[in-house]
Formats: sequence, C-alpha cells, structure tokens
Amino acid sequence: MKQSEVVCLICHCHLSEADGLEVEMKTKRHLNSQTSLQQYTHLSLAIYESAYFCHWAYYKAIKMSRMRCFGCVFVLSYCFSVLHTDAQITDPSEVAALISVKKSLVDPMKHLSSWSRGDPCAFNWTGILCFPTYGSDGYLHVRELQLLKMNLSGHLTPELGKLSQLIILDFMWNELVGSIPKEIGSISSLQLLLLNGNKLSGFLPDELGYLSKLDRLQVDLNYISGPIPTSFANLSSLKHLHMNNNSIRGHIPPELSKLSTLRHMLLDNNDLSGDLPPELSNLSEFRILQLDNNKFNGSGIPATYGNLSKLAKLDLSKNELIGPMPPTLSDNISTIDLSDNHLNGSIPRSFSNLLFLQRLSLENNLLIGSVSANMWQNMSSTKSAGLTLDLRNNSLSSIFGEPNLPHNVTLRLGGNPICHDANIRNMFCEPKAGGNETAERTTKSTVSCFVQSCPTDNFFEFVPSSPEPCFCAAPLRIGYRLKSPSFSYFTPYVNPFEKYVTNSLNMSPYQLSIDSFFWEEGPRLRMYLKLFPPAKLVHSSVYNSSEVQQIRDIFASWQFPPNDFFGPYELLNFTLLGPYAQMNAENHKEGISKGVWAAIILAVIACAAVIFSVITVLIIVRNPRYTLTVQMKIDGVESFTFKEVVLATDNFNSSTQIGQGGYGKVYRGVLPDKTVVAIKRAEEGSLQGEREFLTEIRLLSRLHHRNLVSLIGYCAERGEQMLVYEFMPNGTLRDRLSDKEKLNFETRLSIALDSAKGILYLHTEADPPVFHRDIKASNILLDSKLTAKVADFGLSLLAPVMDDDGYLPNHVSTVVKGTPGYLDPEYVLTRKLTDKSDVYSLGVVFMELLTGMQPIYRGKNIVREVNIAWESDTMFSIIDSRMGSCPSKCVERFVALALGCCLDEQDKRPAMPEVVRELENILRILPETETAEIDSASAYSRKTTPPFSGTSASSSSFYASRDISSSSSHLGSDLSSGVIPTIPPR
Repeated sequence: MKQSEVVCLICHCHLSEADGLEVEMKTKRHLNSQTSLQQYTHLSLAIYESAYFCHWAYYKAIKMSRMRCFGCVFVLSYCFSVLHTDAQITDPSEVAALISVKKSLVDPMKHLSSWSRGDPCAFNWTGILCFPTYGSDGYLHVRELQLLKMNLSGHLTPELGKLSQLIILDFMWNELVGSIPKEIGSISSLQLLLLNGNKLSGFLPDELGYLSKLDRLQVDLNYISGPIPTSFANLSSLKHLHMNNNSIRGHIPPELSKLSTLRHMLLDNNDLSGDLPPELSNLSEFRILQLDNNKFNGSGIPATYGNLSKLAKLDLSKNELIGPMPPTLSDNISTIDLSDNHLNGSIPRSFSNLLFLQRLSLENNLLIGSVSANMWQNMSSTKSAGLTLDLRNNSLSSIFGEPNLPHNVTLRLGGNPICHDANIRNMFCEPKAGGNETAERTTKSTVSCFVQSCPTDNFFEFVPSSPEPCFCAAPLRIGYRLKSPSFSYFTPYVNPFEKYVTNSLNMSPYQLSIDSFFWEEGPRLRMYLKLFPPAKLVHSSVYNSSEVQQIRDIFASWQFPPNDFFGPYELLNFTLLGPYAQMNAENHKEGISKGVWAAIILAVIACAAVIFSVITVLIIVRNPRYTLTVQMKIDGVESFTFKEVVLATDNFNSSTQIGQGGYGKVYRGVLPDKTVVAIKRAEEGSLQGEREFLTEIRLLSRLHHRNLVSLIGYCAERGEQMLVYEFMPNGTLRDRLSDKEKLNFETRLSIALDSAKGILYLHTEADPPVFHRDIKASNILLDSKLTAKVADFGLSLLAPVMDDDGYLPNHVSTVVKGTPGYLDPEYVLTRKLTDKSDVYSLGVVFMELLTGMQPIYRGKNIVREVNIAWESDTMFSIIDSRMGSCPSKCVERFVALALGCCLDEQDKRPAMPEVVRELENILRILPETETAEIDSASAYSRKTTPPFSGTSASSSSFYASRDISSSSSHLGSDLSSGVIPTIPPR
C-alpha cells in the first residue's frame, strides 16, 4: 500500500465514526496480496477502533484552533503509526525468546535498552535484523542476532533455540560465562555461530552437529573443555572451524574427514593429544591447518598431508611429534611451522620447490644433515614476499651450496653444529637466547612491487597482504606494551593478537603489521605496530585527521575490551611522522582558536559542580545513612546494597559459608544474573575506619591481572564492610595440597608460575606498587582450570615511592605482620619490608608444592628440612609422592629455585622477574626432559654449593644437573629432623 494512499484514507476519518468501516474496506483492497487473514484481522480491528479517536481528535482540534490542517496532521500521525507499527508483527515465540535472552544478560552499557519498546522487527531492536517479508504463518521472523563487542556478561539462554529461522548468531568479544546451550542445535537454518572471545566453559554439545547449513563455527578464546563431538562430522556445509585457545581434550575424530567443504581448522592452544588423523588428507579444500600448542604425539606427521593441494598454512609446532617430516607438501603453501617437536631426519629436498613459501620454522627439533642453498636460490627470483628460514637448535652440520642470501631472505642457524664454522657463525648464528624467542619480527615489502610507483621517503610502503596489489600507503606507527601477558612465548599468539587489535579498531587484519617486538624485564612485551589505511577502489594512501584522532583516542583511553590472554597494556608513543606531522600543528592551532569555548564550557561545568555539591550536602544532611554510599562511589567496582548481599547468601546461611580468615567469614553468593561470587564479611575486630576502607577499595579496584583474584564490588551499609570477589571453585592451594587427589608436577609448576606472575604484577605494574606481606598457600586460590590467583591484600602495604629529592627507598619500615613459617627472617629482625620479603614467602609456597607439607609441621620448619635434605642427598624422602612421574632435571631446578628464594640474606635472593623467568624456562624444557619415577631407587648426587649463594643470581653455572628419585609412598612427605624457632632467623 502506498504511503500517499494511506494518507488519503486516514484523513477521511473526520467525516463520521462509521467511516472507519469505509477505511477498513479501502485498506483491504490496497493491502499486499501476501498479507495473511490473521494480519488483516489485526489491522482492520486497529483501524476500526482508531476511527473513534480520529473523529474526536479532529473536531477537538478544529474547535480549539480553527485549523483543519492541524487536525488532519495530528490524526494522520497517530493513525499512520498504528498502521506502520502493527503491520510488522514478529513471531510471538521469537519475541518471548528475545526477552529471555535479555534477562539472561547483564548489559552495563545499556546497548539493549531498545529491547523494551514495541515489536522487535517494527522498532528495529539493537542487534536484531528480520526477514523483510512475512512467513507462511503470517509473522516476520528474526534473521540475525548480532550482539558482538557490547561488554555483555551473563549466560546464553536455551531459549535461543526458539529463533527457528536464525541465520547469524553472533556474541563475539563479550564476557559471557556458562556453557553453550544444546538447544542452539535445533536452529536448522543457522549459517554463522560466532561465540569467540568470551568466558564460556563446559563441553561442546553434540547437538551442534545437527546444523547442516553451518558455514562458520567460532568458539575460540573461551574456556571450553571436553572432547570434539564426532557429530561435527555432519556439518556438511562447514568451511571454518575455529576452536583454538580453549581446553579441549582428547583426539581429533577421524570422522571430520567427511567435511568436504572445510577450509580452515584452527585447534591450536588446547589439550588435544594422540595421533594426527591421516584421514584429514581427504579434505581437498583445506587452506589452513593450525594444531600448534597441543600434545599430539603418536606416529608423527602423516605423509599423506602432502596431498592437501590447496594448503597455504600448516602449523604443528609445540607438540610432541616424532619421526620425519612429510616428503612433500602443497605447492601453494606459504607458512610451515613444525618447531618445538621431536622430529628427526633431514629437511626434504622437495621444500626447495615451494615457490610461495614465506616462512619455514623448524627450530628446536632433532634434524640432521645439510641445509640446501636451493631453498633460497630457487625461490628468491620468483617469490612475491620475503622468506624466513628458522632452523635453530637442531643438529644440522653444513650448508650445501653457496650461502649467499638474497636481501629478502632471513636464515637463522643458531644452536647447530654448523655454527662451529666461524664464517657461518658470524653470518647466520645468533647468540643463544636461553630458550627465549627471537627478539624481532619484521615484515618486508614485496619484491614484485618494487617497480611500481611508491614515494621514496621512509613514510610510505607497500601494504602486506593488501587485497589491492601493490597498495602503497603511509602507516601510523605506534609503540605498545603488554604489561603482564599470560604467555612467555609470543609467536603462537601473534595471529590472535592481530585479530584482537583489528577487531577492537573495526579494521581488516591486513591493516595491522607488527613491525617488531621484544621482551623486557617483568616480563613485559614491547612492540611496534603499523596501522595502514584501508585499500579501497578510490583510496587514499593516508588517514585523515579525524581518523587519526579516533585511533589515538582508542589506544590512549584503554578502550580495547578486557582480555585475559594479553592482559593490560599501555601506549608508549603515537608519533605523527611524514604526511601526519602537520596534524600536530593543526590540532594545536585548532585548540587555541577554541579557547573561548573551552573557558565557557569550564565555567558551565564549575557552576554545575557547585549546584550538585549543594544538593548533595542537603541530601546527606537530611539522610545520614546516605553518607557512606556517596563517598564510596568508586569506578571499576560495583556497590552492592546490604539487601542484595543478604539475598545472594540466603541471609548469610551457614550452608553458604566456605571459609574464615583473619578478616572474617567468607560466603558463597549468587547474584541475580547467576554469577557466583565470594563475599568476605568483616567481623567486629576487623572493621576499619571509613577512610581506611575507602582507601583499600580504591587500591583493589585498580589491580587487574589474570593471576590476581578480581574484586567485583563491595557493600558499605548498616555498619557492614564486605568485599565481593570472583568465586574460585577449586578453593585454596593449601586445601588442594591437603587432599588425597594427585596433583602432577607440571600442574604444580604452573601454579607456581601463576602465583609468581601475580606477585610480579603487584611489585612492578600495580599503580602504586604493592608489597603483599602475607603470601601463603591459603592465599593462593585456584579456578576451575587450576589457574592460580593471588588473594587477600588485607595486610598489603604500598611499596616505597620517590621522595622530593628523587631518592627511592628500597624498603618500608613497618610493624611485623604475616603468618609464621612464611615470614622473611630479615624482615622480622629489621622490620624493613622489601620485595624480597615476598620472594621469601613465595619460596616457602614452592617448598609446599614440592613436599605437600605445611611450612610448620609437628614443630619442624620446612625451609630448614628442605635444606637438610638437599645437602644430605635425601631429597627423595620429602618429595610429595602424589606428583607421580616427574623429570629429574626440572624438579632439581625447582628445588634450587625454592631454596634460593629462602636464603637468609635478602640481597642474595632472586628478584621476582628472575623467579618468573626461571619458572618459565623450567616449564619450557619440561616436555624435552627425561622423566624419572618417584619410586625409583636412585638418589641425588651431592651438590655442595647452595643456589643463589653468590652475589649474582644469574650466574651461568647456577644450576647443576642431577637425577631425582624417592622411595616415599605415603601421602605427602614427612620432615626429616630438627626443631627450630618459627619466626627468628635460622
């Protein structure tokens, strides 16, 4: 029905009330023939009933204003809105499902506020896209539900399954928890299921295998566990399977070879194991296969993978693969990464014929033989990009041919016998990096574009991987630092990081290039990024000033969504060079020209602040109970009412109590959005003054790290002081070590590293820095994946700050507080608290992880007992038998580190960055070391020099190799001898 005809019809409504029937008949004749009887009935009823209102409103307007036009327009606006609104009706069951979706979500940014108005399809609810035509049932149906990057938390409701005609379901980059509802498997029309970048857990539902039209399944960057369902073999239309960065276990089902359309399989960074299925070689459309950072072993890499003719990227690094490499691989391949395995044999000569190869990473294997110069000589003249050959840490003995590398080829041979040749060593052998990754990563311009026109200065370059060939542009150059990343090896996370940044900036992946990166003390990761303008049909090779300002604002104001993998970041520099240099001057000029406006705005704000302050004071005077609530409003944490806490804990029911400490009782609570929390309720003796409590809340609200227990909120009403933390389902480390459950050595080592990273963050990245002062096993909590998080800063002290003269003290003088058995003896004597005091306490925790025992047990001190056992070659007598098999070299280094942390003199203890680095090195060599059973009969060889005994904690002869064993068979271990005082120094 045309809008002009609707106007004519509705404007006749002033003639008489009965004329509503005439409007109805005329409307019926003009309605689209596809409109159902149900829709027509609804429309006609609405029009007929509105005729009475039209008649009354028209004459009322004429009587008051004598303006027929006003009456017609007023009536028209109402009646047409009735027609327009009610003509677009969404399926009621889908409306109910959407309402259920909203109820299951927490929407702090109010993105879904439109979901409370009218009909989803008629009022264009945020994130909802409907089909444009009515279905056979007379309703409109939801086509797409796209709620990506909205900072939503909560869970996915099973009611999603009622969106029966949905094509796209997109919740990417939010904070959703819980499991994936199996009911999603009933949406037979679904083509895109995008749930990556959340905190989803649980198993993958078998029912997802019913989605025969699914083109893309993305659940990466979550906490999903369990096996890959064999039902996924029924996803006959699937092209992209992205499940990387989870905790998926088991093997890859061979049945997945039925997915004839599959192009990308990303399963990296999981816990998959077993053989690589040779059946995957049947997937003729395969382009990318990423299985790195898993535990694949078995019979090695199937030779049939050479049949994957379209394969462009193969990444099987950081597994436990043995045997030779495949003799051939796809002629189209550009990236091969088989590093950090146990591969043997020689480099296949067929690799010299891979003309599109850009990166070959074979480092840290057992390869022998020679390196053929044909690998770069055959390719350099035809390649469209540079070539990097990383062959470090193998047993390669020579180069076959002339080692004259073209300018676009990088060869790394460090750690091979070939480096005994001085000429080769100077050219291609880098200094040993102690297990660290390469300190740079460069992107080179394409060779084939050198003949094209591109400005000759240093500010323009060809854009790598641009969809427009030889696109020349000026990038923005950005200095960027990850302050506390969750990894110690960046290469596996390069692609996820690039996606994380470009998604946050709404850019395409090709627009970002990591120019270089290197590790700093901390450990912190510094990198330099290049951001290129988009390549368009009619493109500009530079950003305009508004785009530059927008990008700078995003980086400078920390608008990237929170991410546990990459942690907090800081912007180091955003220097405008080349064509962007003039923007600095323009911005400065513009700022001066608007000075008057700035003054006016500031004056208005000041007046508003005065008025607000007066009103606030009046409210406080009239309502004293409001005082604390006003003063306690703090960014980054939520303020809970006493009533909300009572409801969450069932009125502090004893069944919800999960612990008790010096601060008070701890309760398990459930918030209205189903989030489980831990609530610490201060007892009478622990209550602080209002100012002290406020200071602690402000401090805690600024501490954010994946290895610190997060503060969610607080309650400060009715004389109560309560802290609301994230809930840690696996309790404390002390509880775990007291259980009869086995805790293997690798898990214990990971817990030690997690704890050390949390403390390192407090020392170096917290603002201001913090000394914990009460590190102990009961203050280290474990989440569902046994990730350790440091808790309880109730006794924490701010680290010293620089005084007016620029002097930075290295300690804080304070009354001795802490827990006996964990206290630094030098701190007890001098009352000077330093970062090394926390190192001592953490060393005691390491000893608990090794022995399973408490720091003071039956009057004996764990530090002295471990020292005695170490010096008397009887470590086997106190090692916890529940660790099972463990590598002797790794255990020995862990013992040495623990003893070094607990040396009497603070100056001889390692600093926290050294502790973190050593734990990372132990974990890195863990898969490569030979294991020895705890119940074997051999013992340690004698070592007379205690660890960290010299003035330098980084001496190259710091650790000696030895074998470890134990004959202990009982739970935990006993302490062998000696009773000593618990607090005074040894």
